[in-house]
Parts: sequence; C-alpha cells; structure tokens
Amino acid sequence: MNKFLVIIEETATGFSAYSPDLDGCIATGSTKKEVEENMYEAIQFHIEGLKAEGLNIPVARTESEVMVFA
Repeated sequence: MNKFLVIIEETATGFSAYSPDLDGCIATGSTKKEVEENMYEAIQFHIEGLKAEGLNIPVARTESEVMVFA
C-alpha cells in the first residue's frame, strides 16, 4: 500500500490539489469533495502509468504538521 501527502488549496474558481511526491500529478474541482475524488483518480492513473513504463513508484518523503499560533 502506498500513501501520498496531498495538498488541497482553495482557488478563485474552486479547488486544486497536488502531491509533492508525484511530479506532475494534479487535479482540480469545483468543490473540495470533487477535487479529492479527482485527485484520487489522478494518483491511480499516475501510478498505473509509472508501472506501464516500468518505472518505480516514488517513495513518499513529505509529511505534514498543523502548527497553531496564538
């Protein structure tokens, strides 16, 4: 099983998402739910493409932490 960090950002027209560990793997959507679904599909497609080309699936190296400031 692979786990990848996905960054979701609100834009002027909806939402966008990317994974720092998967170069070029991005998605957009009108809602947060839509961009999450689209990004899940994009990652699946990206991994299938890597496998079809005989390339290695990248190792996830990024992490996230939420920091709270007063």
